[in-house]
This record gives sequence, C-alpha cells and structure tokens, in this order.
Amino acid sequence: MQIFVRVVEKGGFSAAAEEARISPTMVGKHVRQLEEQLGVRLLNRTTRRQSLTEIGQLYFERCKQALLEIEAADASVKQMQLLPRGVLRVTAPATFGGQMLTAVIRGYLERYPDVELDLSLNDRVVDLVEEGFEVALRIGPLPDSSLIARPLQPYRSVVCASPEYLARRGTPQTPQQLAAHNCLSFVHGSRYNLWPFSVDGALQEIEVHGNFRANSGLALRTAALQGIGVIMQPEALLRDAVAAGRLVHLLADYASEHRPMHLVVASNRKMTPKLKSFIEFVVEHFGRDAPPFTATN
Repeated sequence: MQIFVRVVEKGGFSAAAEEARISPTMVGKHVRQLEEQLGVRLLNRTTRRQSLTEIGQLYFERCKQALLEIEAADASVKQMQLLPRGVLRVTAPATFGGQMLTAVIRGYLERYPDVELDLSLNDRVVDLVEEGFEVALRIGPLPDSSLIARPLQPYRSVVCASPEYLARRGTPQTPQQLAAHNCLSFVHGSRYNLWPFSVDGALQEIEVHGNFRANSGLALRTAALQGIGVIMQPEALLRDAVAAGRLVHLLADYASEHRPMHLVVASNRKMTPKLKSFIEFVVEHFGRDAPPFTATN
C-alpha cells in the first residue's frame, strides 16, 4: 500500500523507487502483487506513464487515509512509552489503601493527568499476574517469591479506647492487664487474638478476648468510638480520633509490632512510564527516607 501510494504521488515507478530506496522492478512487483490480491487493476500502464483506474482512484484515497491512521497509531504508542498514561491497576490492604494511600493520591493524579488509577482494596494476598494487577502494596513479611519488592516505612499499630470505655472499665497499665478488658480484634488468619508488644525489649504476644471482631479496621474504629472496647489498629487510622480526644492512646511505653511494608511488582512486568511514576510517588510519600505520614499530607 505504501509503495502504491508513492507511485501515484510521485507519478511513476522510478520516482517511487528512488524515494523508497528500492529498484523500479521491485516497485512494479509490489503493485502487481497488490492488484493480484485485490483481483482488480489499479493502474493503467503505458511505456511513458501510469494513470489510475476508477477503482484505483478510490483505493488510492482509502489507502492514504489508512496509512495516516497507522502512522497516528504508531505515534500514540511511542507517546505512551514516553509519558505516564493509561489505566494503572493497583491493589493495597484495605486500611492502608483507604486511609493513607488515598489521602495523598490527588497529588499523583494532578501530576500525571493522563493516568487512570484503578485501586482495589483487599486484605488477602493477591496474585498480581493471575488477577492482572501491575503493582501491590503489602504489609507483613514477604515470602520468597519472584516478586520485586521495594521496602517502605514500617507499618505501626497503636492501642486505643474511648474515654467513656476507660471511665467504665479502667485504664490498662500493662499489656497483661488487657486480659481483663473487652478487646476488639481484626480477623485475619487464625492468630487474630494475639496482640504483639515489646516488653523489656523482647517481643511478646498477649492473648486477648472480646465480644466483637471484624475484618475491617474502620468497623473496629467505629466500635471503639462507641465505647465497646479496646482496639489495636494502624496509627494512621486512629490518629485523628486521638487528636480530637475521642480515643485515648494506651500502653505507649509498650511499642506494638512494627510490621514491614513493601511495594511489589512481578519480575516479568515491563517498567512502563505509568508504573515507574507510581512507584516513585509511593516511595516519595511512604519510603524509608520520607517523613512520617500525617493526615494532612
């Protein structure tokens, strides 16, 4: 098609051959093959010149339009390889993704307006390849895998309860005293009732019990605000309520476990501009060298 259009625009096989840097014989072969494929004659040939047949004129106009579309498609692909654009599928734990990541994501979307972010919040371990996600944020130790991981700030949890609950039930002074309290646990796996603390520099898991548990940090926060019991949840989820006096930070001298957090991608995932830009943005806000996250970030 390209050779045929060149022949028409240049007025002959020789001129088209010179521009295409092939022989006039090869140009003639391309045109003949095109005519054989279509089953029609496109050019009337004489010893001195070539002219378009009626069908050839129509085909020439369509060919020019088709080649322009192909050129535009090629250009758009090249542009996508240079600038972040397109849909980026991300998966993150529900609390971190809903509270911390979403709180800063406006800055990313303003910086890269041609990217559409598709965020899936899920506390289970998602298979990136099978489920079609380009990047994931994960909390907790990473098993050996083929994933490429970028370490982020540790994920810190705190223990809180409402002033109304503490007035009714008293304030625990040590992790062991939680045994006498109604503790509201996050259900994820079989060890939901074991809360980790640093006691005398060593990690201890304290067994707790209560009459309410959930697989949603937001549900537990609401329950604590209602005075139902004591919770251990991410600091980012509770910070505003503590600052407002609606929850009280407990057992501050017994640091709870700081779980590792990573950003992960599949090892065979191509590092597109949109993926690279998102990784850089997350590291900027939550990387080890970034300032601690605050609700106003």
